Amino acid sequence: MSDLPPVIFLMGPTAAGKTELALRLHDELPVEIISVDSSQVYRGMDIGTAKPTLAEQARAPHRLIDIRDPAQSYSAAEFCADALREIQTIHQAGKIPLLVGGTMFYFRALEFGLSDLPSADPEVRARLSEEAERIGWPAMHARLQAIDAESAARIHANDAQRIQRALEIYELTGLTLASLRVPKAEGKLPYTPVKIALWPQDRGLLHNRIQQRFHAMLARGLVQEVELLQQRADLTSLMPSMRTVGYRQVWEYLTNKVGFTEMCEKAITATRQFAKRQITWLRSYPDVHVLDNESSLFFSQYADYLKQKIRL
Repeated sequence: MSDLPPVIFLMGPTAAGKTELALRLHDELPVEIISVDSSQVYRGMDIGTAKPTLAEQARAPHRLIDIRDPAQSYSAAEFCADALREIQTIHQAGKIPLLVGGTMFYFRALEFGLSDLPSADPEVRARLSEEAERIGWPAMHARLQAIDAESAARIHANDAQRIQRALEIYELTGLTLASLRVPKAEGKLPYTPVKIALWPQDRGLLHNRIQQRFHAMLARGLVQEVELLQQRADLTSLMPSMRTVGYRQVWEYLTNKVGFTEMCEKAITATRQFAKRQITWLRSYPDVHVLDNESSLFFSQYADYLKQKIRL
């Protein structure tokens, strides 16, 4: 353990149970929670982002949620600046920052800087190529323009390779290529990250959780939530906030591009693919302590591990 003050990273794929674990850790340890989620930053996007409920936030306030309007952008560089400010505030109050979320690139950006771009993903590239065959690369360029105007201005409308790469990066990280082309910050993170991760080691269990959670979101009013967003004149389906998994598929349903059953199937499949990418990132992430949350002892094991690492 370094002499630098500690920060806890709690990572894991979507639907793994991170919020529940964070709340229990908040009850047990002197920690304050910072959200690491590129979708939960948006106001009015509560159900589909699995944002902590008002009751959960009253129990344990979450910093860096509801800080942007869905019509605004939010970059990894902005997250790093915001997170470092909140970390400093929490330490000054005598508490330990607990960073919780599934936006793996934000964790990497905070710890290592922003110079590294994600590796190619054959599955995403194949899907983008199939879309381009249907609608053409100029139309794909128009999509990039709506998501990342800065990169689109540098890329010709027929430059298939660069358009595909920019869209691939956005699909993999939820972040624009322009936002990731920030020079790597000088020096290391001035804290000691204690990294834990949570996910069922049985992939089938995670898939079932994803399916059950999406249907629970529908029961809570996800379609109505997207309807309200869709009524805004300043929001389109191509904006980063509306490209979020779940919102994108419900938007298609509300514009009669797909039926209800197909919408559900597409949303669940997309969420499972997203979880797969999150796990791939996690497996390559250094020094992460992983426990299977299907174990009845996982909470006490995590709590004991953290107490030892942060010297409580």
